[in-house]
Amino acid sequence: MTDTNDLILTVKDISKTFPGVNALEHVDFSLKRGEIHALVGENGAGKSTLIKILTGVEYPDTGSIELDGKIMEVKSPQHAQEIGISTVYQEVNLCTNISVAENIMLGHEPRRFGGIDWKRLNAFANLALQRLSVDIDVTQPLGNYSVAIQQMVAIARSLEIASAKILILDEPTSSLDVAEANRLFSLMQKLKGEGIGIIFITHFLDQVYQISDRITVLRNGKLVGTFITASLPRMELIAKMLGRSITDLDEMSKAKFSREQKESKKYSLEARGLGRSGSLEPFDLQLHASEVVGIAGLLGSGRTEMANLIFGIDTPDTGTLTLNDRQVEHFSPLESLKNGIALCPEDRKAEGIVGDLTIRENIILALQARYGWFKFLSTQKQYEIAAKYIQILGISTPSPDQLVKNLSGGNQQKVILARWLATNPQVLILDEPTKGIDVGAKAEIQKLMLDLAEEGKSCVFISSELEEVLRTSHRIIVLRDRKKAAEYPGDVDDHTIIQTMAGNL
Repeated sequence: MTDTNDLILTVKDISKTFPGVNALEHVDFSLKRGEIHALVGENGAGKSTLIKILTGVEYPDTGSIELDGKIMEVKSPQHAQEIGISTVYQEVNLCTNISVAENIMLGHEPRRFGGIDWKRLNAFANLALQRLSVDIDVTQPLGNYSVAIQQMVAIARSLEIASAKILILDEPTSSLDVAEANRLFSLMQKLKGEGIGIIFITHFLDQVYQISDRITVLRNGKLVGTFITASLPRMELIAKMLGRSITDLDEMSKAKFSREQKESKKYSLEARGLGRSGSLEPFDLQLHASEVVGIAGLLGSGRTEMANLIFGIDTPDTGTLTLNDRQVEHFSPLESLKNGIALCPEDRKAEGIVGDLTIRENIILALQARYGWFKFLSTQKQYEIAAKYIQILGISTPSPDQLVKNLSGGNQQKVILARWLATNPQVLILDEPTKGIDVGAKAEIQKLMLDLAEEGKSCVFISSELEEVLRTSHRIIVLRDRKKAAEYPGDVDDHTIIQTMAGNL
């Protein structure tokens, strides 16, 4: 039972409805001082809506929010900061073209003789970062630093300018490597010791168990429950997130996807010495029909660069690419589309979805581009295609005319997949297709790849989650330091892959 004297935040009976969607239904949530509280659930579970209500982006239809025992109406994001609630998002919302110090002090710059006192501004920024044990040059543009450092700067601003009592971290580790994530966790533990309450939203269950004190599970907009992390077994947590029994999950985990591959000596795609100076050293890749080839490697190893070379986003300066025994002469995304190659990119926000277009309009984009803009798909045909892939991929939406920006991350990812599947590709390249989505959607995407292989298509599967690569691939290529380090059969053990990525094999 929670000691009410320790509670810094209490949410009671919160509900929120959008057109056609019950985003939250009578949800309770609490946060203690000096607690790291993980908020988990599948995409569409209601996590984002709850955070938007706590930060004043949305207003609840019913329910109340208590801060330090006092009922509060959070009127706006600025008001949330004023009362001590700060959020650091997955995509850091700062200005990369101005200095670190200016970002930390933006809107609160010390003044002298009618202008900014740069000496004091830089000194204040240095003190703010010293509190977090971050030692960088605060006069340099923020864009010169990694995403991990940018997140630290955002946290420093939250603590020093907003005097945050509650810190919400929304998928903070999705773009971090292991060392950077551990550095963030050390900082979270430090802030916890200072009495700050932290709400930690993540899809990485390992990290939930590594850092959190309690876990709240949401599913379909409803509260499943709040649990002490140390007392909740992992399989039980997954069962609660998915709404399935532990018995069902045990059977799923024991029954690996069938990776039986149809015999095919024919290459659907073959790269010979393909490379680009400063991007990726020349590599060979042979891809058979009915095959999933996994690409493993650490952050910065060259995985995305390989995908971009094959698809024609980047032009190689060495080597050849052959598709169905025909050499590709002109490298471009449009040429790849016409040749039956599709790429689902890693950054769905910047390179994938068009948020202000509908699901239908997003799905038909690539197909329309391949047909050309003088051969328009009829509206009826567009709706037929959209309805087909909404059903096949289980896209959660009341209508194909819903704006994509209003979908959860997992459903946005499915829309991008639908866009490329609609082109009926022979080779599908998936770059981090399961990044930042829930365990249920991950399993669906893995099954989809193997179903496509069954149909005779070829898939290149890039993922930073080694377990997924091992679970799904017929062959695995390991990249290290922007070059091909090794190639293994799909039944290789994870130890061998890890040692190869580390340079020990």
